[in-house]
Amino acid sequence: MTTQSEQLATFAANLQFSDIPAHVIARCEDLLLDTLGSILAGSTARPVKTIDAFAKLQGPTTGKSQVLGNVRNTTALFASLVNAAAAHMVEQDDVHNGSVFHPAAVVFPPALAVAQEIGASGKELLTACVAGYEVGIRVGEFLGRSHYRIFHTTGTAGTIAAAVTVGRLLKLNPEQMLDAIGSAGTQAAGLWEFLRTAADSKQLHTAKAAANGLIAAYLAKDGFTGAKQILEGAQGMGAGMSTDADPRKLVDGLGTRWALPETSFKYHASCRHTHPAADALQVVMKDNNLSASDIASVVTHVHQGAIDVLGAVVKPETVHQSKFSMGTVLALIAIQNFAGLAEFDAALHDEQVGAFREKVTMELDEEVDTAYPNRWIGKVTVTTNDGRVFKGRVDEPKGDPGNTLSRPEIEDKVMRLGQYENAASTETIRHLIDYVWDLQNKEVIEALV
Repeated sequence: MTTQSEQLATFAANLQFSDIPAHVIARCEDLLLDTLGSILAGSTARPVKTIDAFAKLQGPTTGKSQVLGNVRNTTALFASLVNAAAAHMVEQDDVHNGSVFHPAAVVFPPALAVAQEIGASGKELLTACVAGYEVGIRVGEFLGRSHYRIFHTTGTAGTIAAAVTVGRLLKLNPEQMLDAIGSAGTQAAGLWEFLRTAADSKQLHTAKAAANGLIAAYLAKDGFTGAKQILEGAQGMGAGMSTDADPRKLVDGLGTRWALPETSFKYHASCRHTHPAADALQVVMKDNNLSASDIASVVTHVHQGAIDVLGAVVKPETVHQSKFSMGTVLALIAIQNFAGLAEFDAALHDEQVGAFREKVTMELDEEVDTAYPNRWIGKVTVTTNDGRVFKGRVDEPKGDPGNTLSRPEIEDKVMRLGQYENAASTETIRHLIDYVWDLQNKEVIEALV
């Protein structure tokens, strides 16, 4: 009998473009374009610029792989490092609910960098990305809720996803792919402690997941061996990083259930745990014609994961940390009716935002917690200054598969992200949009910008 790790490796190594349903390929293109917008917007941020400066100092100044924000060429390793950091910076990249994992930030940067380096085609790129999503999501589901309480799944499962993505581009055979997974798993890391002090670690998580996964795949191609059961083994990731790991989830519907289309887009520029409540508050305010000044208190009824991640942020010290503050996000919804990048930039020291933040509390809700992580239900109770009480509920926040973004909405989002802090010109962004929509026809992936 083959192990779950062997089944994953065989699936990823053998996956062909023709095996993948058309709607999965189309959604992969959507997610890629969405991610390019996040990379451009994130490239302007200080933590990303710090990682970029390191890459300039330590990495080659020539190569075929592009650093997309500060446009220059280097090797695939350093392009992956910088672009993956940028992809996760502005909190606009995707999330898969069931695994509580952001695949895009760790799949697309190494995929693009390696595709450029080796001259892969558009179809080869898309096939590799689908493989990375399918395996990475299942690893996140396998690690379970207990893992996410301490570990940032995008840093841990993300390292596996990156290795599989690059391994598929390098055409690893099943044995080599298993080695790549083993070497990736032993490097997997990412802890939530950074949130308590507004540290920059979240960008390091995605940067290193992408880079370490790439390293694992390239080493495997040259015969470097890895643990054969790094996931479900007695001293593997499940044993060391989880108390509820379920190996059956590693191969759940492999090849028949496509997990990639289950991924959600982010509409608000904040931690996804804030989105359900934000949408529910919008519904209450719109339906009852309320303004921020009418509201005395907002109780958000949430799952435990939201409390674990957001509870550490009491008074945000940075713009990035404010995106993990339920009170700040709901204040922007109440005051601005939108929680975008510019709104967060202006909110950090805004007295009105600060005053509304104090009105917001989180309470564990049994229904919401039981549904999580497969469903992220939004529930709020709003009390007005004159004593009226309104309850709001959203079963599928904006961006979820059942309430997803259309291609025109994705294009609008990417244009908005790309223009943030003058990261790119309108012409450059339009070129990227057209390039992605024509990706299947590209014989060779070359310069994107």
